[in-house]
Amino acid sequence: MLNILIVDDESAIRESLQGVFEDEGYTATAAASGEAGLEAVRGKAFDVILLDIWLPGMDGLETLQRVRELENAPEVIIISGHGTIETAVRATKLGAFDFLEKPLSIEKTLILVKNAAEARKLRLENRDLKRQITPRSVIVGDSVPMKALRQQIQLMAPTSGRVLIFGESGTGKELAARAIHAHSPRKDEMFVEVNCAAIPEDLIESELFGHRRGSLPTAVADKEGKFLRANGGTLFLDEVGDMSLKTQAKVLRTLEEHSFTPVGGEHPVTIDARVIASTNKDLEEEISTGNFREDLFYRLNVIPFSVPPLRERKEDIPLLARHFLKEFSGQYGRRPREIADEAIDALMRYSWPGNVRELRNVIERIVIMNPTTARFERKHLPPLVYRDGTRRVSSGFLTLHEARAAYERDYILKKLDDNHGNISRTAEVLGLERSHLYRKMKTLGIAAKE
Repeated sequence: MLNILIVDDESAIRESLQGVFEDEGYTATAAASGEAGLEAVRGKAFDVILLDIWLPGMDGLETLQRVRELENAPEVIIISGHGTIETAVRATKLGAFDFLEKPLSIEKTLILVKNAAEARKLRLENRDLKRQITPRSVIVGDSVPMKALRQQIQLMAPTSGRVLIFGESGTGKELAARAIHAHSPRKDEMFVEVNCAAIPEDLIESELFGHRRGSLPTAVADKEGKFLRANGGTLFLDEVGDMSLKTQAKVLRTLEEHSFTPVGGEHPVTIDARVIASTNKDLEEEISTGNFREDLFYRLNVIPFSVPPLRERKEDIPLLARHFLKEFSGQYGRRPREIADEAIDALMRYSWPGNVRELRNVIERIVIMNPTTARFERKHLPPLVYRDGTRRVSSGFLTLHEARAAYERDYILKKLDDNHGNISRTAEVLGLERSHLYRKMKTLGIAAKE
């Protein structure tokens, strides 16, 4: 049901419009002045306002301006008995949805109100979607490398310079690219990603530049390419080092000329898109082997920077783990969870060859696989994480005896975890007498409460 506000100083028009809208099943409220209309908007959520431009006191244009400053503002349709093109233009510039002249056509009024309500709904949905996407540009971490990274992003984001991001797979190169876009003057435009490693070579040119119908066996209709879709915004070429030499040549030409011709097209298309590229390869080595164009490298490498691997910023692991835990608990409708310090210790001992992406996957896995667990312990972690951590601890000892003792200690702790600290049950699992396990624990420095 739509909520409509009618602001007009003529009582006959207010009453007539109220009756029309109520017959349509809408809720209609009336106000005789701009001040009364503003008061009504502040106290109730309206979808559409029909606002007379000639009002006593605060006129319609000033009222419109005040309304548009409010959060979740309704759409405004200006009505007037003395409409002029100049007035309509002023109202549109101030944010009016449309302009109606008196005497009002009921049919036209109803159509405009429905269209305005739909436009407001789409505007609010778009805003909410942007708010959901925004966290994907938040960089988590208080380590020195991540503080430096955020400073670099703050410096480069307001510019239009091309950026080349280096880093291993899973370090968060896309996240860095999104952060640059989110802090740039282009933040309200599109951020378009192209994974150059995931698209087959025979399709990537069409994906980037689009095609005309009939230019390819599968081209049954015109297709808009990613360059055109990112016009005014940001184009992110992920893993650009995997792009073929043929496509590299066309990308280079597009960057030089700010235009391109779609596959099968006859006329060039002009574009204005900021290009951010990333790679997990050593592009200078790729150039020396003939796999990457040197001229394209220098075109992309205007502002280079690197995203460090997780093993070089392990102090960020507790923050990242708890960040992902909160994210996935909310995503899967679970209550807020906690993660034990010993589990954090195990995460910090692991080598993380898959970097932040692997850590994120591990946290998602334990949230999914343990739906009723309120506190995640070390035993909830995947075996690979635990075993790798144990190997790393053991490798720091000088003698075989010390390494074996460290392994035994971790193994017993794991079994105690599995059995919720129950000594008798743990001893049974280990094939030991209860008293023997007690002595072993004392020798290894394991307190019963551990």
